[in-house]
Amino acid sequence: MLIDGTDGFTCVGSYRSMEEALDKFEANLPDVLLADIGLPGMNGIEGVRILKVRHASLTVLMLTVYEDDERIFDALCAGACGYLVKKTPPARLLQSITEAIDGGAPMSPEIARRVVSLFRQIRPPEHENYHLTPHELRLLKLLVEGHNYKTAAAELGVTFNTVCFHIKQIYAKLQVHSKSEAVAKALRNRLTN
Repeated sequence: MLIDGTDGFTCVGSYRSMEEALDKFEANLPDVLLADIGLPGMNGIEGVRILKVRHASLTVLMLTVYEDDERIFDALCAGACGYLVKKTPPARLLQSITEAIDGGAPMSPEIARRVVSLFRQIRPPEHENYHLTPHELRLLKLLVEGHNYKTAAAELGVTFNTVCFHIKQIYAKLQVHSKSEAVAKALRNRLTN
């Protein structure tokens, strides 16, 4: 109701299970997928993992009641770009969908704190070198600080397309497939310190 009742938003599908979503998803690919974790049959994290293999550029936001470290980490590693709890106010949910489309990584405040805490606990491998250029490191640092692609482009004084080009280079060098994975690897390996 919220999404279809808001100008500029349309719900193209609603599924009771990940199996149903996987079967019917191809008919109407969304700009953003809102996925729950606790579903009958296959859980949402495993479903997201499969969907990201099929559609690498798909933007996925987790929307769930779960706030434990393991599920948060697993969902982000599966390819979700953001993680919201179901008690998120409707206006913030709509804002988060827009933010995700713009390249952001929206998270509920309590989830963001847990993610930061998780990354502090992870020790970096010794002397990992990804051969990132100074420009790529500056861009990666902006992503770690929470910028989306558009605001990073403005901050660096380059075009959105230039940022997209460098993002592809960063993803290739870090061997990741999403912004959240790149940020996680940057934090884990202290690449932007």
